[in-house]
Amino acid sequence: MTININKYPLLRLINEPEDLRSMPVSELPAVANELRQYLLACVSQSSGHFASGLGAVELTVALHYVYNTPFDQIIWDVGHQAYPHKILTGRREQIHTIRQLNGLHPFPWREESEYDTLSVGHSSTSISAALGIAIAAEKEKKNRQAVAIIGDGAITAGMAFEALNHAGDLKKNMLVILNDNDMSISENVGALNQHLAKLLSGSVYTSFRESGKKILSGLPPIKELASKAEEHLKGMIAPGTIFEELGFNYIGPIDGHDVQGLVETLKNMRSLKGPQFLHIVTKKGKGYHPAEQDPIGYHAVPKFDLTKSELPSKKPQSPTYSQVFGQWLCDMAKKDDKLMGITPAMREGSGMVKFSREYPKQYFDTAIAEQHAVTLAAGMAIQGLKPVVAIYSTFLQRGYDQLIHDVALQKLPVLFAVDRAGIVGADGPTHQGTFDISFLRFIPNLIVMTPSDENECRQMLYTGHQADLPAVVRYPRGQGPQVDINCEMSLLEIGKANKKRTGQKIAILNFGHLGQFAEKAAETLGASYWDMRFVKPIDQQAIVETAEQHDLLVTVEDNCIQGGAGSAVLEVLAKHKIAKQVLQIGVPDEFVKHGSQAEIYQLLELDEQGILAQINRYQAQ
Repeated sequence: MTININKYPLLRLINEPEDLRSMPVSELPAVANELRQYLLACVSQSSGHFASGLGAVELTVALHYVYNTPFDQIIWDVGHQAYPHKILTGRREQIHTIRQLNGLHPFPWREESEYDTLSVGHSSTSISAALGIAIAAEKEKKNRQAVAIIGDGAITAGMAFEALNHAGDLKKNMLVILNDNDMSISENVGALNQHLAKLLSGSVYTSFRESGKKILSGLPPIKELASKAEEHLKGMIAPGTIFEELGFNYIGPIDGHDVQGLVETLKNMRSLKGPQFLHIVTKKGKGYHPAEQDPIGYHAVPKFDLTKSELPSKKPQSPTYSQVFGQWLCDMAKKDDKLMGITPAMREGSGMVKFSREYPKQYFDTAIAEQHAVTLAAGMAIQGLKPVVAIYSTFLQRGYDQLIHDVALQKLPVLFAVDRAGIVGADGPTHQGTFDISFLRFIPNLIVMTPSDENECRQMLYTGHQADLPAVVRYPRGQGPQVDINCEMSLLEIGKANKKRTGQKIAILNFGHLGQFAEKAAETLGASYWDMRFVKPIDQQAIVETAEQHDLLVTVEDNCIQGGAGSAVLEVLAKHKIAKQVLQIGVPDEFVKHGSQAEIYQLLELDEQGILAQINRYQAQ
């Protein structure tokens, strides 16, 4: 893909932020406009995160203009909005490769650029990291600045408030910018707040405020009166009382699309001491009307035509695992009014849109608060409700203590629908669900199920919902092998594997989604094939009998080999004192890079040809 950079006369001059800082401030609106148009052209032809970056263009320009990056350090929360940042920091010509195998990382990534301070992918980490940098900067004594940019969604997480509370107590020099794209500001109010923000961040007001406090420090009644007057004044013109109470100097809300106003405000705030909080209001999808109207639909996009008002329609296809879950949730809710659906801000991704509309009183979105979501479910289960927590594999990591302490330890019947298990694809290492079998299977009282197809997923969800213990059904992103789905729901026997093929010498024991490849490999080899279904409790009888009848056992899983399902098989063999050759096929001991699912399967030899190759190499040794 080639884009003529000469169409962007100012942007083509910016190879790094130092080039941007050499320009007069009067040219920054034109720079922002070119940057937005370039981003539109690139992502529409390459696919990727879209609406968030469009909304952060002016902020990105202003930050790199005011701050001496990379010496001053900017920390982007999550990083969906960081495409403009990548374009301005030496990666303009590579932006079309983003999210592709061997291309730019989908999020800020330390190994990729010195301008990427913190590698990110999960939300709400920026303020904690910025505080750590601010503490180090104070010891360094070189006036290094730390800036955290966090969205209105990410700031709902408990981790963000923990960091705000600590930063307000330590009073280190740092800036937190709240990029608020969920509220609107009329033109007049925006202009007023912009003007007030300049006044509140300016040296005259600041010096008056600080000197006033010193003068009045010996007069408690008058000091208290002055403090209350200031609080009430700021409460009327800048609704930031909660952040002030946490120890921050709050400025805003201001228009996040006025790049010159942002520059002026940031310059003023740069010289202020202590923790600062700037509240800006932006619009997701800014500059592209369809994305402005549907920021969720345009959050991440395939290749599309900018001249058309909608994204390309998808051809009719079999349902994804997320859709299978969403339909099961609705079907089950018809039968059971005690079912409660919980998600930590992943309604669309987890397939819960229909459920949320049809059963609003049984639907709970906890925002980005995975820990709370898990313990909320525990509380519901205590009172006899039947909670179902829909959560991505990598996000369940953030609620791990609650899963152990608040659910499993107390044997509470909570069902976890763990989406995006295994290889996720283009979102890369932060989102690959390759650890959940390992961190789940040794938790007492927990049932762990690994469906190999869509129908099995539906039946396992039903089985887990009916169980009197906490249960997990972990399934991958995207489609399965496209089998027929039985509308009727039936209970599976807990811990019972399913033998689907009898062969000679080699037995393949598959756990989960890779069964579509493993079963074909078994046919090619004339091997026996087991769909193991359950990691915990594991079918020990099936393992023992299979080991006695075959020369080689091959375990297959889309999880890391260390501590995974293959390790569980080895434990069974050791327990029964059976010496047998075992080849474990799974994810190696490394973080899996970004690329399409098919590319990663091939790269890690987890597809049919890869499984065959691994078995043949093992036998040839």
